[in-house]
Amino acid sequence: MTDSRSELLAILCSQSILYGEFTLVSGQKSDFYCDSKQTTLDPRGAMLIGQVGWEMIEEQVEKHGWKIDSIGGLTMGADPIALAVGMASSAANPDGPAPLQVFCVRKTAKAHGRNRLIEGRFEKGHQVVVVDDVITTGGSTLQAIDAIESEGGKVIMALVLVDRQEGGRAAIEARGIPVFSIFTRQEIDSAAKPV
Repeated sequence: MTDSRSELLAILCSQSILYGEFTLVSGQKSDFYCDSKQTTLDPRGAMLIGQVGWEMIEEQVEKHGWKIDSIGGLTMGADPIALAVGMASSAANPDGPAPLQVFCVRKTAKAHGRNRLIEGRFEKGHQVVVVDDVITTGGSTLQAIDAIESEGGKVIMALVLVDRQEGGRAAIEARGIPVFSIFTRQEIDSAAKPV
C-alpha cells in the first residue's frame, strides 16, 4: 500500500467509519456505516482521494489504452471525489493532455434555466469515469450511469471510495463497466474494526 493510500485509510477509519446498528439508503440494516463526507470534505482527505484516485485511473488508462474525458457521478456523494480527482489530473500533467473535466449528475433534472440533469464540464460523446463514494447495491452509481448514457456519454469505468462488498460491484459490472474501489469493507475492517 502506498504511503498516500495508507494515510487515506487512516483518515477514513478515524473520521468516517462507524460500527453499530444503521439503516442504509437502500433500506437494508447494517453494522457498518461510512459517513464518507467526513473524509471527502476534509482538505487532507480530499487531496489524498484525488491523488490515489487519479493514480488508479492513470494505471487503467495505460493498461487498457482508454481515453477518458471527464469524471462525475450522482450528487452529492460523488461531487467532492470527482473534483479532487479532476484537480489531481491537472496537477499531475500541467503541460500534458487536458485534465479530466468534472461534472455532477442531479437526482432529477433542474426545473428552471437550462433544465439540465448533468451540470458542469460534460459533453455528449465524452468517455467518462463514473464516481461514487460508497457502493452497497450499486443503485446510485447505476442511476448516474443511466443519466450519463441518456445524455450521450460513454461510461468507461467506475471509481468508488468504499465498496461495502454487498453486491453493488456485481450489479455495475453486469452492465459491462469495470469497478475499481480505493478501499473495500474487508480492508477497512482489518484496519478499523474494534476487537
